[in-house]
Amino acid sequence: MPGKNPKPPPEEYAVQTWRCLLEGVRRADPGVHALLLTTPGVFELIAWNYDYYGSYRDISIDMPSIEAALKQKEATPEDIHGARSWKLKIARFSYLLADFVPALINVVVDERIKATILETKRYFENRDGIAEIVRKPLAECIREACRQDLPILLIGHSLGSIIAYDTLWLLSHVDPAPCVVDQFLTIGSPLGTQYAQKRLLGHGAAGRTRYPTNIRRWCNVSAVGDLAAFDPRVRNDFHRMLKLGIIEDIRDYEKPVYNFFHIHGALNVHRSYGYLVNRAVGGVVAEWWRERVLR
Repeated sequence: MPGKNPKPPPEEYAVQTWRCLLEGVRRADPGVHALLLTTPGVFELIAWNYDYYGSYRDISIDMPSIEAALKQKEATPEDIHGARSWKLKIARFSYLLADFVPALINVVVDERIKATILETKRYFENRDGIAEIVRKPLAECIREACRQDLPILLIGHSLGSIIAYDTLWLLSHVDPAPCVVDQFLTIGSPLGTQYAQKRLLGHGAAGRTRYPTNIRRWCNVSAVGDLAAFDPRVRNDFHRMLKLGIIEDIRDYEKPVYNFFHIHGALNVHRSYGYLVNRAVGGVVAEWWRERVLR
């Protein structure tokens, strides 16, 4: 489930996204990587961005950066320094402050984040039914997997993780689907923020109806310096799901994750390509494959 902004045409974007995810798995577990190469039809891109933005991104803009990320083995000292810069630390603190005191948004949040908030408001307010439109492809995909009795690992990046969460809530309480998502993997997700949590479907409901009940396990991976995930943890916010017994585990990836995707020479730790080629994300996918598919 991709994040915000226009994406390349699905047939092009899916190929490059799958290449990156395969490389992340190879770095974590070459054995699972070899199995994925010989198992057709295991990956599906949920293409919602064109419906939301009405345009495509030219994939040639990203190709040099994708190829470089596929070749780079790990974050360099310069990448780590960039992700841990004081500028990003100060920005993260400002965003956390504004998250708890919304009146400060216009004071401490920069124009890019303000634009992102406006962008997500369109989804949360369901303007012209857009939220229902962008949730539909994922709901259909999950229902098809249910019909085929397939194990499901759902990856949601950025705004895509919010759309995925809401879709799972609907498939739990409004139009139930007869299966569960084995592993919900959120990357670069804003689900740890108060801003997002107060606008999710089910917010304000009591007990089990507040949360999706169709997730077996949830793992959240946030890269160091990723300001879209400025509150990088979700377990503390969704722990009630554990107490209610509707999920087996919620885990925030504990080791520091350093993404090393560069676009036009500048480090961008939020892009999904960078998450997918990372050993941390590949390891979560490989662990799930070994446990649920090879069991």
